[in-house]
Amino acid sequence: MNTSRLICALVFLLVFSCSEDQDDTAQVTGPNLIIKLEFNPNQERLGNLGQPVSVADGNAAQSPTINRMSANYIEFAPLATTALGTGEIIFEGNETNAGGDQAIDFQNAVFAGHNETFLTLPLSTVSAGNYKWVRVSLAYQEGTINVLVDNQDISGTLASFVGYNSYITSFDLNGNTIAVNENKAQGFWVFEALGFTSQGQAPEGATTVPNPLFNSSPIPQGSCVVTGEFQNGLSISGAETEDVVVTLSFSINNSFEWIEVNSDGKYEPQAGEQVVDMGLRGLIPSISN
Repeated sequence: MNTSRLICALVFLLVFSCSEDQDDTAQVTGPNLIIKLEFNPNQERLGNLGQPVSVADGNAAQSPTINRMSANYIEFAPLATTALGTGEIIFEGNETNAGGDQAIDFQNAVFAGHNETFLTLPLSTVSAGNYKWVRVSLAYQEGTINVLVDNQDISGTLASFVGYNSYITSFDLNGNTIAVNENKAQGFWVFEALGFTSQGQAPEGATTVPNPLFNSSPIPQGSCVVTGEFQNGLSISGAETEDVVVTLSFSINNSFEWIEVNSDGKYEPQAGEQVVDMGLRGLIPSISN
């Protein structure tokens, strides 16, 4: 091998070796904070003030099966008096003005299903402290509900936009492309069954958003920020060596609610029964390693 070729070979080996070292270094990470989701039909059913409530007179409800959910904001709060936005914000979803007013950018939303991971981030990015509460701004739910049509019980898929405002271009619902191309306020929904779709809008302010800190830390109406309490608190020291897993368990106990026309406890859109509430009915966070 001549001198020039030898030099080229040595340079190549040196660069390749450095690249491998850099790649190895990049792969070394510390412990993570992992946020997982759960949906529990047996969890207590709460109202806006975080107190147990039953289905309103004249209404009926059912517990859907949630296939996936999206949130737009997650915050840890140390105290009951910690105002919204002044705690430790660990996640903020994409937003846009493409539809006019500021809105959640649905096309770039993050989704997760039951027992799935919604968010993973280095624990080093979370401020050390003791946190008692978690706040989650819900954006979207997609799940299965039962409907009575032509005296037949069928199941269909409900897409419900529960965020404060959502900019939607289009989305797929069981193979059906739903074109929207505008902002939609909280309570917009689309239902699909047997290849047919329908859509509607729940009344303004009707979506339940449980907040047990209503008196000490109120939230803006329409924000869909659900609040839950860590039973023994969440302590972040900054010296963790293992992952910390926070599971957010949401109550879906009779969370899909409508006004009854026929008092049979079945949702019958053909009879003119109107959807009034799709809000999740409580949040219980838990911690594991």
